[in-house]
Amino acid sequence: MRYRIELELLPLEEDGCHLLLEARFHQQKLRLVLDTGASKTVFDRNMMLQIFPEIALRLSEQQSAGLGTAAMESHLFELDGLRIGRCRIKGVQAAALDLENILASYAQMGQGPIHGILGGDVLWKYGAKIDYRKKRLQLHDEA
Repeated sequence: MRYRIELELLPLEEDGCHLLLEARFHQQKLRLVLDTGASKTVFDRNMMLQIFPEIALRLSEQQSAGLGTAAMESHLFELDGLRIGRCRIKGVQAAALDLENILASYAQMGQGPIHGILGGDVLWKYGAKIDYRKKRLQLHDEA
């Protein structure tokens, strides 16, 4: 089955942009940055502990890098229960990291809360197609 998800375009200086989307995790509405360059889907660790105390975060043996910072402690959890539009994400492990600096940058741009980053793991698994002009993400159930 094919799912179409509306995207929000956030213009940046120098003709750049970021794409944002709405998702639900355990009935809680979340805003995510769509990031084709992120290998893994990541959520803010502090937000996870605050909003989803029932979710078991497991300390990862690998530290995470990227995100413009030095290596940092990473926790993993199952993304089962994440819905993007009508598409239900299953069988994906997400990371929980301290995203305070990134979230603060979005707040300075006047954006409401950002809860995480939708990365290449979900985009690949669900055959994502992005239409920038129509501001739409298309996902497919696994084949």
